[in-house]
Amino acid sequence: MLVQATGHELICNRPDNGLAAIEEFGREHLRTGALILYTSQDSVLQLAAHVERIPVEELYRACAAARAAMSGEHAVGRVIARPFSGTPGAFVRTDGRRDLALVPPARSYLDELREGGVEVHGVGKIDDLFAGVGVSASYPGATNARALQSIEGLQASLPSGLVFANLIETDQLYGHRKDVRGFAGALREIDAHVASLLERMREQDLLVLTADHGVDPAHAGTDHTRERAPLLAVSGAMLARRAGGGSLGGVRHDGALADVGASVLRWLSGREAPSLPGQTFIS
Repeated sequence: MLVQATGHELICNRPDNGLAAIEEFGREHLRTGALILYTSQDSVLQLAAHVERIPVEELYRACAAARAAMSGEHAVGRVIARPFSGTPGAFVRTDGRRDLALVPPARSYLDELREGGVEVHGVGKIDDLFAGVGVSASYPGATNARALQSIEGLQASLPSGLVFANLIETDQLYGHRKDVRGFAGALREIDAHVASLLERMREQDLLVLTADHGVDPAHAGTDHTRERAPLLAVSGAMLARRAGGGSLGGVRHDGALADVGASVLRWLSGREAPSLPGQTFIS
């Protein structure tokens, strides 16, 4: 089905680590032009092609065709385009990744925000993950540094709204590749940028840091891991109290990822969405 849909022969066609699949099948791909197809434990299908063998736009077209085919009964959550460059033994993935997700099957908190007049600004692959639904505008974020730059620019220029960002390298570049040292360096870089964001927060601002899954670089295997994801949230008003000699007044919250959506909706619009999952941690 996918050969017919994409117009390309396919090789690999198994669950695999992306870099390992590209390294193992890269020579054959260069020789034949067949796309490298691999999957993971997530509901994801990935197609990789060398930028000098298959033009990037053609890879995107093939992935769009695969996205259309892998819907309905055989739906997968995402089809991901993975262009790469380099030579055998030194292949590297480019920053031209593109995620083609299913249209969300139901309403989300992004829909609630938009309908409540709140603009949603997606940084990095947020727009791709939600197939554009509920996102007002999208900004670059192919690397952590580029995403952080976009976040800082939006913080400086927006009077209000939601900035929803995904820092991709922590997962893609360090977690899956089991690079503990690189992962630690990425956390230090993020920490420095967070300090800068905190310094510029207004009293009405809310900063939330969390993750959608674990990816322990020290754990055996290259797939996502199942530890509890951290949740850190602070408002500008809390920071102002601490600056005045008071305490942050924080509390621990244990709950689902949907609780972040419920809390952001309450913070930005004062409303709730009883039909959606999640409980606000905003008092």
